[in-house]
Parts: sequence; structure tokens; C-alpha cells
Amino acid sequence: MESSLKPTGNLHNDPSAPGENEYPSGFPQSICDDVPQQKYLCSNCNNVLNEARQTLCGHRYCLACVSWLVSNNNNLVCKMCKEEDPSSESETSILTSDNLFSDAAINKEILELKVHCANQGCSWRSILKDFEEHQGQCEYALIPCNIGCGHMVLRKALACHLEKACPNNMSVCPACCHSLHPIELQTHSCHSLGEEKADKKQRKGKSNPLPGSKGKEYCVFSEVGCTFKGTTEKLRVHENSSHVGHLQLLLRAATTTSSDLQASPLTAPAPGKENRAMDEQLPHLRDTLSGLRLHWDMGLLKGEGELETEGGDGRNSSAAHSLRDDDQVTILLDLGRQIDTLQQRVQISENIISVLNREVEKTQLSMKAVERENQSNQEMIYHLEIKVTEQEHRMARKDLVISSMKQCLSAHQEVSYDGTFIWRLSDLSTKMKEAVSSHGNRPNLYSPAFYTARYGFKVCMRLYLNGDGVGKGTHISLFFVIMKGEYDLLLSWPFKHKVTFFLLDQNHREHVIDAFRPDLTSSSFQRPVSDMNVASGCPLFFPLGKLHSPKHAYLKDDTIFIKCVVDTSS
Repeated sequence: MESSLKPTGNLHNDPSAPGENEYPSGFPQSICDDVPQQKYLCSNCNNVLNEARQTLCGHRYCLACVSWLVSNNNNLVCKMCKEEDPSSESETSILTSDNLFSDAAINKEILELKVHCANQGCSWRSILKDFEEHQGQCEYALIPCNIGCGHMVLRKALACHLEKACPNNMSVCPACCHSLHPIELQTHSCHSLGEEKADKKQRKGKSNPLPGSKGKEYCVFSEVGCTFKGTTEKLRVHENSSHVGHLQLLLRAATTTSSDLQASPLTAPAPGKENRAMDEQLPHLRDTLSGLRLHWDMGLLKGEGELETEGGDGRNSSAAHSLRDDDQVTILLDLGRQIDTLQQRVQISENIISVLNREVEKTQLSMKAVERENQSNQEMIYHLEIKVTEQEHRMARKDLVISSMKQCLSAHQEVSYDGTFIWRLSDLSTKMKEAVSSHGNRPNLYSPAFYTARYGFKVCMRLYLNGDGVGKGTHISLFFVIMKGEYDLLLSWPFKHKVTFFLLDQNHREHVIDAFRPDLTSSSFQRPVSDMNVASGCPLFFPLGKLHSPKHAYLKDDTIFIKCVVDTSS
């Protein structure tokens, strides 16, 4: 039975939805230059297939779509099968992991589809195989701010956003405590030191009001945790008697700030001016903290002694305490300014590092793309070399076929159909040497076949240049051979026509002529049962000694001509 659970066409609402520029449920049709064919679309999300999987019923799904369907449904019927025939429910239409297989052919076609970038302002165009890689580095893609302010900005404008507009990327001026963007902080100037002195004088004026004033004021150390509040007279007594507690509050605040600075994680880039400046400031900060602890210890001991021995020199002791308090305040203010400056530099460095890391990632992606393209080109070159080799082999085979056809054509052109054939033998000296050196192997030469008529007997001549039988070594032997022909069934057997051989004198003086009539009882002139019958003719056709006769030109330019005439009229 079909499960009631239904996946949506778009899987981006799933808790495991992908990040930016990923398409687990198929690529949107809108990125294609041409409307994609139906075979390229997912049966579930109707987008262009992403890692296509084909079912036993023949329909296709994205890998993410069908994986979601199979994992969240039991015995789910293929959506397309159900639409085509709601009543059919065969085993092949049930979606299970065992009924799916990768469709490599359609995936290859899909990756070659021409697409373009959907981000406004981007002019990138290529094939789908390169689309996801481009999306990961497109300068016009909207991405979230990498320090979590919640704004979506163009990738190419991220650095500008961090410097000028990001509310999370604010630095505090150590002098005036104003929150500023990094680019504003570079040009910011204030007069905090004069303001601090004026504020200090103002507080001193407030600490010496007219006698009888009942106005309540806060302790000057309230910013570091002191909660005392009272009249000017009581405030003076409190400040003169509580310098030990005030020093403890200041030390605690300074130590906390130093610990936070040392504990903050920082992925530093290559050493530069900012990092060297921080390295120079940190030892000074440690020295200041050590001096502060020493001052606190000395103040604690002196404070306890002075509290126990309050006497006639009380005014001098109070003045000394006031001087030490002013020194400690000045030191701690200097320390606070240094810590704020370092924190500001660290924050700016972190932001710069973040932007640089993004640029490095983009460069690495580009390098990987170039490497993949190079590998693809190498594979293409390899396949092209294989194809070239195959084409060369085909060309060689075709050359052989053409050569064979030329020979056949030449043979057909030389074929005679009137019973007369002139056989030209060139390079005779070489052929004679081969015949003499044959050592009893009886080398012989066959003439091309010819016919006594268009549909007559198929015959040829057989020549022994060094003789055969009784003429071996002394004469040229020439024989007549009847071959199996295409029209033997239509002919009258045995063969009974007169055969005449000629050795032509190339000076046209005196030809050598020899003739014979067939022996009708010989098997040589019966209908052939094999390719050719036994040869029959003239073993003493021409003496070898007369071949080079000066009176005749039987051999000229190392060539002789032998003529055969079959008299079909007899």
C-alpha cells in the first residue's frame, strides 16, 4: 500500500537543507538557456535532474529526492506510474533502494546542457558541469555576513560591508569610548586626555564643596565596582580610608581584561606590521601588570600600618595615599588604553584574515577548476590520439582494399573474350635466375585467365622458363590449362578446339609457332572438377640457346611476349 507521507518538491525546508548555492533536489529550469527536455526532469521536484537515478519502471529521480522518498515512506508507488495509471501497482513501480540505479547516460547529457548564472548582474555562461563550482565563487551571489550580523550581501561587497556597515564589526575608541567602524576609526581623533583632566578637576571641585552641603555623590571608583555614595565630606573620608579596596578593584578589572585578551582565539596571517606592533605591546602590558601588583602589595602593607597608627601625622599620611591613588589611576588608565588599542587591532586583524581566507578559498577553487579542466583536456587528447590511431589503421585497410580493387580492375581490363591472349613477361633475367636456382621445385608462371568467348571456356597458360620434363634445362616449356569457369554447365565437353602458341619476334621477322589439338580422352580436356585441370602442351616449345639470337628480337628490354590463340571455329 502507498504510504501517506509525501515529500515536497523542494527539499530546502528539510532540517538537513544545504547551504548557499547547493541544489540537492535538482537544478532550477530557469538557469538553462533552452527549455530542458522532459527526460531531463525529476519525476518528483520537476527540476533538472541532479545525480539522476532510474527506477525499474523507467522513470528518473534526483538522488536526493528519491533518497528522501525511500527513507520517509514504506512501499511508496512511483509518482509518475500512479499518474499514468492509478490502478496499477506492480513490484517494478515500488520505490526501494534496491530498485534504483545510476543513469550514467542521462547524467552525461545533462552535464553538457548550456546554462547561465541566475544571479543578477552576472554574465557567466557555460555548461551545467561547471555550474555548482561557479556558484561557489560567483561575485554576484548573496551570502550572509561571516561575523553573524544577519545581513545578506554580495560576495564581492563583503569586505566593504565589514569595514563600513557591519554592526557586529565595531571597535571602541580607547580614549573617548565611542563605537566606530574600522574605516571610521582610522580617521577618528579626539581630545580624551584633556577631557579626562577636566573631569578630574571637576570631581576634585565636587569633593570640596561649601561647608554644610548635603548633596550626595558617587565614589570616583564606581566605574570599577565601588558602590559607596555619600556627601562630599563622607566621600573624602571614604576615599582616604578605602584606597586598599579601590586598588583591589582596579587590579581585578585590569587582570580580567588581560585574561580576556590572552584567551581570545586568533588565526594570524603572515607576519606583518600589525602583528609586530602587537608583539611589541604585549611585553609592555605584562610589565605594567607586574608593576601594578607590586604597587598593590606595597599599598596594602602601608595602608594597614597607617590604619593602625592614626595620629598627629594623619594629614601627611592622607596626602601620601592620595598621591599613590593618583599614580595608580594614571597607570591603570594607560593600561586600559593599551588593552583597548590591542583589542581593536586584534579585531581588525581578525576581520582582515576572514576576508583573506575567503579570497584564498576562491583561489583554491579556481586552481582546482583549472586542474580539472587540464585533466579533462588530457583525457580528451588521449581519446583523440586513440581515434587518430584507429583512423590511420582504417586508412591502411582502405588502401589495401583500393590496391586489391585496382588489381582486380586491371585484371578485368586485361581479360580477353575472343580466345586470343598476349602475355607480356618483363624482368625476364630475374625470373630465369629464380627458375634455374629452384633446385627441382619446378617454378612456373601462370598467365592471367582469358575466355574463348564471352560465355565460353576459361583458360590460361603455364610457363616453365627453365623447361619441364624432357625440355628441362634446354628449352622453354609452355602448356595450356583449362580452368573451372562460371559457364561450364552450358558448354560442350570435352574441349576439342585447336590451340596455337606464338613466341613473338619484336622485330616482326620470324615468330616461333607451335600448335596442337586436344586428346579427347585426356583428363586435361574434360570438364574441370577442381580449380584447374592438368596442364597439357609443348615441353620443347623454344630452345633456350636461341633466346638471345642476334637475328631475332624474341627478348628485348628484358621482356618477351607469348601469344595464345584458341580456334573456336574448328
